Amino acid sequence: MLQVAFHSNYELTLPVGHRFPMEKYGLLPQQLLYEGTLTAENFFEPTPLAEASILAIHQADYWQKLKTLSLSPAEVRRSGFPLSQALVDREITIAGGTIACAHFAFEHGVSLNIAGGTHHAFPDRGEGFCLLNDQAIAARYLLDNDLAQRIAIIDLDVHQGDGTACIFGHEPRVFTFSMHGEKNYPLRKETSDWDIPLPDQIEDEAYLSILAQALPQIWERAKPDFVFYQAGVDVLASDKLGRLALSLEGCKTRDRLVLETCHSTQTPLMISMGGGYSPRIADIVEAHANTFRFAQAIFG
Repeated sequence: MLQVAFHSNYELTLPVGHRFPMEKYGLLPQQLLYEGTLTAENFFEPTPLAEASILAIHQADYWQKLKTLSLSPAEVRRSGFPLSQALVDREITIAGGTIACAHFAFEHGVSLNIAGGTHHAFPDRGEGFCLLNDQAIAARYLLDNDLAQRIAIIDLDVHQGDGTACIFGHEPRVFTFSMHGEKNYPLRKETSDWDIPLPDQIEDEAYLSILAQALPQIWERAKPDFVFYQAGVDVLASDKLGRLALSLEGCKTRDRLVLETCHSTQTPLMISMGGGYSPRIADIVEAHANTFRFAQAIFG
């Protein structure tokens, strides 16, 4: 049975006017339940991860500042979120959910976290709405516990997975792949194992052709026995931060290509949702919902 991580604290209340669409985390499970893609039995409530898992990726002094709410004003601005205990609790719960999803992926082929994909979190700092790097934490957990030997992190968010690339820059067992907007945030890119920078306003046909050619090469180069997928939907033409021009159907086909590749190669797959900033919340929810629909259809 498909297992999906969701916790009520994913729906953190932010100040009025904040540009991050936090409401999507509550609306997405409601939509999936309403349409019958998922039932209540598909959802589980994750628990916060152990501090040791955080410290396997993030530096102790950074974690100390996070848990004591003592980030400097500049560090808070860089993170993009107003710092609070609720925010820190949310981050460690999301990362706990991603580890739990990894366990479920071994059992069911795929598992998804309603939140996560916090790929801008570095060992020593948070950036771009990311404080703890959930997929990096989970990947390290799998390696340290001999649950996986070779991991691929496929990042198709419109923004480069710079924190993830930095974290695993000298870890040959983790292959980082990022296909992102060349001129988009972050201004200073890190070096993934394989980066594909994309021009502004690239449309479905060109984007999907590049991805379809890249996926088999990832398996040839990485030979993964586990895959993490960052499925940000900020690639949509409607996204106010994206600068690409994918249609909803194109984004849907993107997900299908990744999921079908994992299914056909029998590679366990864990999916975190990543970004999405379209002005209409319905567009964000629909694009994310497609990922869950394919997971159920392909692996169910």
